[in-house]
Amino acid sequence: MKSAQEEQDARLRERALLARAVPGDRLMLADATLLAALDGSRALTPSERQALSASPLTLRRFRHLSLARHAAAQSQVRQAANDPVWGGSSGMLRAAASAAMLESLVTDDSCWTLHFLPAGEGWQVILSLSAEAPFAARLLRERVMVRVIDGGGAIVLQGRLDADGEYECGWPFATAPAHHFQMYGAGFAVEPVAP
Repeated sequence: MKSAQEEQDARLRERALLARAVPGDRLMLADATLLAALDGSRALTPSERQALSASPLTLRRFRHLSLARHAAAQSQVRQAANDPVWGGSSGMLRAAASAAMLESLVTDDSCWTLHFLPAGEGWQVILSLSAEAPFAARLLRERVMVRVIDGGGAIVLQGRLDADGEYECGWPFATAPAHHFQMYGAGFAVEPVAP
């Protein structure tokens, strides 16, 4: 968890990046490209990342789209509180998480967390359902089968949650979790499995 000083430093860096003036600045990337990066369906290429970091206008547009996406996700969470039916959750590997050993990933709706624990030569992966999720009681009561897929559609894990709302198994890939998710667009999803 970030300290108040770290959060303030991050906000100041963000403001400095967004406020700087670049002569002849214009939108360097289309909304479709930025949205694909946000939803994890396509990672930015090195030249696109360079264009994004070099253009404050494009960075501001990216931030606007990210905030709008977050607001939409929060709206879905509020709507889910009225209707506890769950059809899936998705999330992304954040840039900060990719720089060090990956310990956890959280879905955009904050209902699911993937934990990664070193285990011998590999890793254990644990899927945890938040007790605060509006559909938690129903999923635990009905013992719904769930699976986690990466951005390429490969199954990371699949099984029934235990009484604590968790499912644990070995990491099924040869590459480390952070590197694996980066290779497949940094996205992942938690889905119900049809009986």
